[in-house]
Amino acid sequence: MTTHHDRLVALRAELAARHLDGFVVPLTDEHMSEYVGAYAQRLAWLTGFAGSAGSATVLADRAAIFTDARYTLQVREQVSADDYDYIGVPQGSVAAWLAEHASAGARIGYDPWLHTRAWVTEVTAALAGTGATLVAADTNPLDAIWTDRPAPSPAPLVVQPDHVAGASSAAKRAEVADWLVEKKADALVVAALDSIAWLLNVRGADVDHTPVALSYAIVHANGETDLFVAPDKLTDAVRQHLGNAVRLHDRADVATALGRFAGKRVVADPTGAVAAIAQALEAGGASVVASRDPTILLKSLKNKAEVAGHRAASARDGAALTRFLRWVERTAPTGELTELSAAAKLHQFRRDTGALLDLSFPAISATGAHGAIPHYHVTQESNAPILPGQLYLIDSGGQYADGTTDVTRVVPVGPPTPEMRDRFTRVLKGHIAVATAIFPDGTSGAQIDAFARRPLWEAGLDFGHGTGHGVGAYLAVHEGPQRIAPPSYPGGQSLEPLRAGMMLSNEPGYYKAGEYGIRIENLLLTVAHAVPGGDPDRAMLAFETLTMAPIERTLIDAALLTEQERAWLDRYHAQVQRIIGPLLDGDDATWLAAKCAPIA
Repeated sequence: MTTHHDRLVALRAELAARHLDGFVVPLTDEHMSEYVGAYAQRLAWLTGFAGSAGSATVLADRAAIFTDARYTLQVREQVSADDYDYIGVPQGSVAAWLAEHASAGARIGYDPWLHTRAWVTEVTAALAGTGATLVAADTNPLDAIWTDRPAPSPAPLVVQPDHVAGASSAAKRAEVADWLVEKKADALVVAALDSIAWLLNVRGADVDHTPVALSYAIVHANGETDLFVAPDKLTDAVRQHLGNAVRLHDRADVATALGRFAGKRVVADPTGAVAAIAQALEAGGASVVASRDPTILLKSLKNKAEVAGHRAASARDGAALTRFLRWVERTAPTGELTELSAAAKLHQFRRDTGALLDLSFPAISATGAHGAIPHYHVTQESNAPILPGQLYLIDSGGQYADGTTDVTRVVPVGPPTPEMRDRFTRVLKGHIAVATAIFPDGTSGAQIDAFARRPLWEAGLDFGHGTGHGVGAYLAVHEGPQRIAPPSYPGGQSLEPLRAGMMLSNEPGYYKAGEYGIRIENLLLTVAHAVPGGDPDRAMLAFETLTMAPIERTLIDAALLTEQERAWLDRYHAQVQRIIGPLLDGDDATWLAAKCAPIA
């Protein structure tokens, strides 16, 4: 099976042997993770799609791949139209497509360890009128044909020290226990890998770019916890750190353990716990309480130690990025750089800090037309030279023991066109509007999102992704529950009230298909804000910018900026100079000083 078409043919044969008429292949793992280990990259193996979100449906006579607006161009480059229909979401859905194309009496398979119960309910309802049925597969049929499928990572757990985490695991588990008592529940199943890492103050290396370990946790109302993880991941240091209140079990035993809660009320997050978890609990006689895992909100509210760690990581990372930006400016006009070689050089600058543990996601290193693909992933096949006349976009980040970074900058290769400068400046105006927003406590990200778009809307323009996402503390670069995005954004995260302590990205953009892409991204911390003369009974919030790196001044049309916008830009650059200037020397320091001078 050397081609993706061959793999599709083989899957259809396997389905027929199992008396299944179709199957759904999501891009996730047993923990509903966004980024997954190599062993769980089923969608990419089957279809060739290398994006970070999507799914496919396979019937005997047709198939479809589902992606959102970030991947409209990318999916067409990577997945054959001869094999798959391209379906955009949320306009289309797996449920709607199956309802239209599944034949009467068809048996559509799914892996209950890779879908939520809500998804099962939605698809079951959609199929009800067709006479087709949704069938839980005992084992995943795709795994049967993926003969060289990688094994899960054997990497051991490591301890995240309390002074870096800012709170002990015992204190965190006590908070969860109190929450369970209030809920009148007996236990909570924690399935999200970053939540387990946060709760127990441990980190792992089982998922590329996210420091987590494949595991499950069950927290009881007295604070005692059962951790299910491969035994060979447990070092003596980790065992001592976890202590007697955390009982250790093999990850393979979790389904059996879930069947031992007869008569108990057990909380399982409907968005994070897969259908198999609820099914195992109910089969054992438990009552499933569908409620959001409390660790989701708790870990989003960064404490003083986490904020201090992120500031240190941002300064270190910003200095590395600044060295890279100067290097690109000097080197790109030669035409010798490529997207891959540039990304590798930035990785090297980050490694040179001596503190980098991993990238926080695969760098989006995109030049020219590739920059118009918001989540472009460069490969050996797509690797393009960075040429004069183009805009080069680099969206990247690092994982450090004290923080997770994510930043986007754009570099012009040679003089930019007036249109490029106009679009860049409008994106900058939207970025500044978000960065300077002052709003009541409880305001949602959906209410903030329009701030970023107004300067583009005024020119009849827009961008097809959210403005910002939550960020973890040496954890997932994309973290909920908060998000800055339109109200219609899938998952409802954009409706989450913003609270002091939440970290988010601020990344409006503009993309001209076939020509260039623009995005300016900094990370923000939500902070309490006193408004002189304001209502003393109304708590207000604002954002503090955490990312420290210069914004390319040759792309800015200063005539489009208001006096307040110029003032913000000058203040920001003065802060960049003050914080990362001392970390640079020689020509790098001189270059930064010029980039951070007041805007003309």
